[in-house]
Amino acid sequence: MFLAKIPPIIKKYYPKRVWEVPNTEKKIYLTFDDGPIPEITGWVLDLLMQQKIKATFFCIGENVAKYTSLYKRILAEGHSVGNHTYNHLNGWKTGRGKYLKNIEECQKVIDSNIFRPPYGRIKKSQFKKLSTIYKIIMWDVLSGDFDQKTSPEKCCENVVKNTVSGSIIVFHDSLKAERNLKHALPKAIEYLLAQGFVFDVLK
Repeated sequence: MFLAKIPPIIKKYYPKRVWEVPNTEKKIYLTFDDGPIPEITGWVLDLLMQQKIKATFFCIGENVAKYTSLYKRILAEGHSVGNHTYNHLNGWKTGRGKYLKNIEECQKVIDSNIFRPPYGRIKKSQFKKLSTIYKIIMWDVLSGDFDQKTSPEKCCENVVKNTVSGSIIVFHDSLKAERNLKHALPKAIEYLLAQGFVFDVLK
């Protein structure tokens, strides 16, 4: 179970986390979590290039170390990158010291001042320390592409029905999301461009 649109009450309860980037220019922020991996990330980059749009990739350090050339391609094509821990750790299930060290390890291969906690799960003590170093980026719209119980059509609908100016949208460049991603992403991008939205990167 997941929320396709983050309710205002949650954003209000955690105001120091970046849920959206308000603007009057119809700018939106497409983000991808969990890559890079050759099976999916290359396909995503090809699509973004074809549509002439930029996105933000929250990368797992272990994947960057394995697929350095793919990571370099993300940067070379003008996209931005963020830290997503070295091993995709769940902050709620990980001690503060171990969690922070894992993020430090990731930072050695990803030079970024933005961080997204895997699963969106981060303890107060972890957040307190990390917020002095990084912008903690959450999201406004969740496609649900990672959920095998969610249809590809529903993933697309989650995005097109909930995106507004300033929205931060989450997809995943992962094998688990492949079926939903490859259907929903092109259709969502096409729709959002037709509505006059402009894609920008997070920094």
